[in-house]
Amino acid sequence: MSDQDIKKATRHVNQNEALIFERSSPGKKAYRLPPLDVPAVDVGKALGSVARRDLGDMPEVSEMEIIRHFTRISTWNYAIDLGMYPLGSCTMKYNARVNEFVARLRGLAEAHPYQPERISQGALRVMKVLSDCLLDITGMDAITLQPAAGAHGEMTGILLMHAYLQSKGNPRKKILIPDSAHGTNPATAAICGYAVENLKSNSHGMVDIAALESQMNEDIAGLMLTNPNTLGIFEQEIHKIADILHRKGGLLYMDGANMNALVGKTRPGDFGVDVMHLNLHKTFSTPHGGGGPGSGPVACKKILEPFLPKPVITENADGTLGFDYDRPQSVGRVRMFFGNFGMHVRALAYIMANGPDGLRQTTEDAVLNANYIRARLNGDYELPYKSPSMHEVVFSDRLQAQRGVKTGDIAKRLIDYGFHPYTVSFPLVVPGALMIEPTESESLEELDLFVDAMQSIAREAEEDPELIKTAPHTTRVSRLDETSAARKPVLRWKKEEPTAKNAKNSELVSAGELVPSGRRD
Repeated sequence: MSDQDIKKATRHVNQNEALIFERSSPGKKAYRLPPLDVPAVDVGKALGSVARRDLGDMPEVSEMEIIRHFTRISTWNYAIDLGMYPLGSCTMKYNARVNEFVARLRGLAEAHPYQPERISQGALRVMKVLSDCLLDITGMDAITLQPAAGAHGEMTGILLMHAYLQSKGNPRKKILIPDSAHGTNPATAAICGYAVENLKSNSHGMVDIAALESQMNEDIAGLMLTNPNTLGIFEQEIHKIADILHRKGGLLYMDGANMNALVGKTRPGDFGVDVMHLNLHKTFSTPHGGGGPGSGPVACKKILEPFLPKPVITENADGTLGFDYDRPQSVGRVRMFFGNFGMHVRALAYIMANGPDGLRQTTEDAVLNANYIRARLNGDYELPYKSPSMHEVVFSDRLQAQRGVKTGDIAKRLIDYGFHPYTVSFPLVVPGALMIEPTESESLEELDLFVDAMQSIAREAEEDPELIKTAPHTTRVSRLDETSAARKPVLRWKKEEPTAKNAKNSELVSAGELVPSGRRD
């Protein structure tokens, strides 16, 4: 069967699967309520104007239909439990089930943030032990677990820098951000009141030291550095970078999103970093994607500790734990309660299950996997920077673009091979970037399947580029008009007004023909 035949057959099946609204018939129910055993209440009278009397044009379907509908939808999604997520910079690793088990222990899952400290000792101990572990891993002096995600951690870190410099009499005006930094970094600096000044990379994909020397002055509050950067390259002159900043009174912030390349091998605090965030939902194996929740703790050196968000966990003379709110220089709360506690539990479970040797091994495996992919795909795809790769590798689509095939096309064709796409067109410093991060989760067999798929697509780009430019062919939804989808999204099903055409469609549906009469997102 050709790809076009598959596409037609899949579209036919998809229409059948998606028609939950069109399957509606008056009187159908997916439930049966027991007889009322309490006095009846007039809901409209009890609730007044807020009571909704008309539920709108909701579908009326049977139990079997609604079960099949939601079960089908669940199979349309992709998940780490189904296959590899090669998303570069996102570190989509497998979340071990033991982490979930521990997070659901009754004493932790049901702990209420308002309960007194004296009966929250277990939860406090989890946060204290996690904090100590993260400080040991990063080589920093103090930490807050409050921030809810990576970008939130960035904001908290820059607020610490601003408060510290303000205490010295001058918060300064600008933040330097390399062109290989994460995309959230410029937005974070701007939100915190700083102007952003770009710092160019050199031919090796690292910070240009000469450019940093010339740009660094008393107006610069600091540098937001991703290390390894978004090219997957370790900043080999990190000590020089830190020295240049510190000599002029600036601070070095490190975006810790790529810590999966460093844990157990080297510590940011040892090479001059003043403040950094961590992504527990990346490096430490908590669920990632679908909108969260995340967790972005911020660790810092001693000079920034007084400015940490309050409260901070302290150990009392009797060995119990509590919260210290008496911190006059604090930047204040950045998150309700004490952060996303469930993520703290999962991260600590991951750290303790691995131990020091295991954490080091995960880093080594992640770097090995990325370099295996680099070695096998080098030549099939252009490698724009020859510097050693760490946990991820970045190719470009230059070879395929000669046939009109771009990185987005390749990513869509990869879906037909059963893989989630890699990160497309990022980092911006590489035109047509293919950013791939396998993490340590993937076996050699899975990596070989991925490489085989990418090599097959490279051959297709030579022999039949149109096949790639019209991909994907096997998905429930074919290729969208991305401009229209972004500017005029259809976010919900909307019943169309009856027309002669719709009436004809209804007759066809009744006769067994699968013709959708409504619009779906």
